[in-house]
Amino acid sequence: MDARHKLLRILAVLMALPMAGCASGAKHVSTAPAMLPVVVTQGTQVAAPPIAARAPAASREVKEAAKSTIVLASAVEPATMPTVPEQSLPEAISRGAPVVAAQTFTLTDLEGMALGNNPTLSQASARIQAARGTWQQVGRYPNPLVGYQGVEIGDEGHAGQQGIYVEQEFVMGQKRQLSQNAASQAVRQAEQEFEAQRMRVLNDVRITFYQTLVAQRRVEISQELLGIGEKGLDTTDRLLKAQEVAQADLLQSRIELNSARLLATNAQATYQAHWRQLAAVLGMPCLAQQPLTGDLNAATCDLTWEAALQNILSNSPEIAAAYAGVERAKWTLSRERAEPIPNVDVQVTAQHDNATTSDIAGVQAVLPLPLFNRNRGNIARAEAELAVAQREVNRIQLDLQNRLAVTFGRYFMAKQAVDRYSSEILPDAKKSLDLISAGYRQGEHNFLVLLTAQRTYFQTNLAYLDAVRELFESRIAIDGLLLTGSLSPNAPQPLQEQPSGSYGVIPVMGRL
Repeated sequence: MDARHKLLRILAVLMALPMAGCASGAKHVSTAPAMLPVVVTQGTQVAAPPIAARAPAASREVKEAAKSTIVLASAVEPATMPTVPEQSLPEAISRGAPVVAAQTFTLTDLEGMALGNNPTLSQASARIQAARGTWQQVGRYPNPLVGYQGVEIGDEGHAGQQGIYVEQEFVMGQKRQLSQNAASQAVRQAEQEFEAQRMRVLNDVRITFYQTLVAQRRVEISQELLGIGEKGLDTTDRLLKAQEVAQADLLQSRIELNSARLLATNAQATYQAHWRQLAAVLGMPCLAQQPLTGDLNAATCDLTWEAALQNILSNSPEIAAAYAGVERAKWTLSRERAEPIPNVDVQVTAQHDNATTSDIAGVQAVLPLPLFNRNRGNIARAEAELAVAQREVNRIQLDLQNRLAVTFGRYFMAKQAVDRYSSEILPDAKKSLDLISAGYRQGEHNFLVLLTAQRTYFQTNLAYLDAVRELFESRIAIDGLLLTGSLSPNAPQPLQEQPSGSYGVIPVMGRL
């Protein structure tokens, strides 16, 4: 018995030495991005579970060793995830030693980069220039014709009448002005489409920014959960060797650790996917991955359906472009109706008659008679296009209401979820964790119950992050007049991640 006692004392001391720094190190300064009221008490130490009476001589040593190895929410730095300076947090996850990033991006930085590099804005600007070129061209007068004319050449051995002529077509019925009026509305349409595209780019940047910021935060939280799983498995393994827990407890700890590893791997993959998507929207696909700085706690006023719908219908550049299309169709119809009015073609000649040595002049005027072609087919086409343009305004208004209904529903559910998590679920999860931690120190709960409570708290915060992400996506889309999908050549669709569901707590495995 003495030899066993000495051996266990030596093992306990050896296991306690590596963890001494965790309990006595310098006070932690968090470097996570501004975030939510998530996670657990910093640096709180929790005692080991009580040891069974069957090994009284060894139990105290094993307890002391276990105490030094269990630190709630201990620091585990992501392998590839740089962190950024943190703004105030109600309660921050313990992150260990601070990591100072070489460079961070704010939303303002990314918006400026997108406006300067997204190719769709250059395309939209070029379309404006093309429309202005058309407006300028259709107002130009037809060029005059200048030519040589010789008649009666060889008559009585003379050179005949030699001279030049000038021919000019005179456009009647104000066709040039009508064409310019129609073209000016095409310019207006292009300008509204540019504004719509600019808003799509900015909205896509904002949505993807917050998606990436949330993904960045999920990586940090998943790394914290992974750290808990690793320390839990290590502690359970040593307790099993001391015959204080069963083999099933060790298996459960492995399940917890492997689940945490999978969560961390998925979080990192999601973060990288969102970053690549953000780089594409910026028009800078080779942009090096950098941490983002942003506030996920930004307070926003509540939206109402009536106010949101009125704002979109009043300010949407899609509707403004459709109204410009109506005006363009009206001027086009007027232009087609003026087409049967004949233009006058006038020719003036100046010649020298070599036979009489006289200078002579001539004038000729020609105009077509609109007997067989009165442009009725083009007029009918223009009338139909006007009807289509008028119905297009109504279609866009209904489409915007339809899209808003879906987006507003997402916004409302996400807002309710965020409010409920902030006011009730997260505080209750924190209180539950505190109670279990206190009970664990007093020997009322075993170690796996504590691990399960910790993981439940972390995953509650992950579900909260899902709700925050959905709230930002939907709110940005509504404030941005539902203009998203800047890189799509077809009808734009919201740039979003699929909602995770009801934003409920992720089911956890373990014994409670």
